Amino acid sequence: MEIRLVPQEAAWKLRHEVMWPEREPEYVRIDGDESAEHYGLLDGERLVSVVSLFREGEAAQFRKFATLESEQGKGYGSRLLEHVLAAAAAAGAQRIYCNARSSKIGFYKKFGLAATEERFHKGGKEYVIMERWFNIADLTPEGSVNP
Repeated sequence: MEIRLVPQEAAWKLRHEVMWPEREPEYVRIDGDESAEHYGLLDGERLVSVVSLFREGEAAQFRKFATLESEQGKGYGSRLLEHVLAAAAAAGAQRIYCNARSSKIGFYKKFGLAATEERFHKGGKEYVIMERWFNIADLTPEGSVNP
C-alpha cells in the first residue's frame, strides 16, 4: 500500500466510478481541481481511494473523498484521511473541513471532525459541513495527526 499525489485525471476517474456513476464524467470535476493536491491510496498499481485537498490561507478543505465500493470497510479510506489530515496540519492549516454526506457523520467524527450547523442538499443528497481545528499538540513526532 502506498499513498501519493496522483494526477487530477486519475482522481476524476475514481470519483466518477464511486460517487456519481449515473452522471456524466464532467459532473465530478470541480473549480480549483487544477490547483488542488489529489492524494491517492494504491494497492500495488491499483488506485483504491482518492481525496482532494484544497488550501486557502490557514484553512484547508478536503473534497471528493472516494473509495472503491469493493474496498470499503478495509481501512484504506481511514489511512488516506489520516495522511491528508497530517499533510494539512504540517503545511500550517489551522482548520480543515469537508462537506460530509449526512450518512457519513460518524465516520468523520472518528478523526476529530465535528458537525457544524451548516447543512445543504445537492444532487438529492443531504450534506453537513464538518470541521476540525488543529494546534501543535495534534501533531505526533512522526508527523501524523492525533485523533
